Amino acid sequence: MPADPTSEILRQLLTRPGSAASGAASSDYDLNPGIRLPEGRKLRPAAVLIPVLMPGLAAPDGARVMLTKRSSQLKHHPGQIAFPGGKTDAGDASPEATALREAWEETGLDPARVRVLGRLPEHETVTGFQVTPVLGLIEAPFTPRPEAGEVDEIFTVPLEHLLSIPRYSIERRMWRGTWRRYYIVPWGPWYIWGATARILRGLAGRYAERDLP
Repeated sequence: MPADPTSEILRQLLTRPGSAASGAASSDYDLNPGIRLPEGRKLRPAAVLIPVLMPGLAAPDGARVMLTKRSSQLKHHPGQIAFPGGKTDAGDASPEATALREAWEETGLDPARVRVLGRLPEHETVTGFQVTPVLGLIEAPFTPRPEAGEVDEIFTVPLEHLLSIPRYSIERRMWRGTWRRYYIVPWGPWYIWGATARILRGLAGRYAERDLP
């Protein structure tokens, strides 16, 4: 049976070394070179799942990425658009285990339904987390179940939209007395920005470079 083209493209993006813009570890400070981070800072490990609903039964209209809108009552990143995920627990054997556990808790996605492809470069957040993005494929129909108190909404965005660099732009806002610049990639009523948009922008960069030697 021929390989599914979407999964093959995503697999190739994971194995590319990438350029400085798309291949290296990223952070919420990438667009703000004037910010000096303290030496020896301790980052808490975390992981997120980038769940791609594959064309066919899972996504009849083409591949889509599932995202959540975090509860406005949360301590970290309240009300923001995010991947399913969270901090690593002592019992988690790997970033993949963290990402799958958190996705199950937040969205009701059974880990058995996810075909894990691999990891993207790590991302450092302003809240002190070192996040490992895990790319996973969902090939069967899935009915999301938002976790009460953690997730206000679950929605999907076409993968094609998120892999298109022209869809991204840079905005800024005042943060702790300093202007902070960040990526955004809006979709419909959802304002996707910050760490989520930065991780997706890295994936889009790899996609744009896929035919380069």
